[in-house]
Amino acid sequence: MGSTWKAAFAALILIGSLALAQDAPAPPAASPASDKTAADTTAADKATPAPSTSPAGPTYVIGPEDVLHIAVWKEADLTATLPVRPDGKISLPLLDDVQAAGLTPKQLAESVTEKLKKYIADPHVTVVVTSINSKRIFLVGEVMHPGATSMLPNMTVLQALSSAGLSQFANTKRIYVLRTENGKQRKLPVNYRQLVKGEQIEQNYLLQPGDTIVVP
Repeated sequence: MGSTWKAAFAALILIGSLALAQDAPAPPAASPASDKTAADTTAADKATPAPSTSPAGPTYVIGPEDVLHIAVWKEADLTATLPVRPDGKISLPLLDDVQAAGLTPKQLAESVTEKLKKYIADPHVTVVVTSINSKRIFLVGEVMHPGATSMLPNMTVLQALSSAGLSQFANTKRIYVLRTENGKQRKLPVNYRQLVKGEQIEQNYLLQPGDTIVVP
């Protein structure tokens, strides 16, 4: 009697285990389409990296020799980093020559977007100025880094001198800016010692393309 009861009890346990195994949900199968979409998205993101920062502000006007990063979302073949030619234009796939000089980055992005609509449905274009080369100033004399340098938006004399560095022999009271206006040169005095003290702030001129800062 005892052995029969034990056999019956064992059979019940086995049947219960089999039932639970059948009722347990199977792990979800990976979706090939989802995997492909994720892979494509990742590839597109890697193919069109955009610079995180730009030396140019939103109102900056693009000029010849500036370097631009033009990104077309999910269109790696149309994304490029390229210089603006001396004639003010850039060359892009499908579009050939596009006028860039004289436009802000936003205006150029809108122009490229409009032109691409002939070939791509709902294009998304971003334009970033990665290097400013069209607007230069010059530093000569007793500076650590003489020569031409890119002029950042709203750059002042004090900022330019800080970037170039003054030598120990610089005559900081007799610095001046040479500026050409209407074909004539003007000499704008700069007393560096007074500027760094917060005095004679009117001499901290906003620089213009072509200005030359002379440090005797």
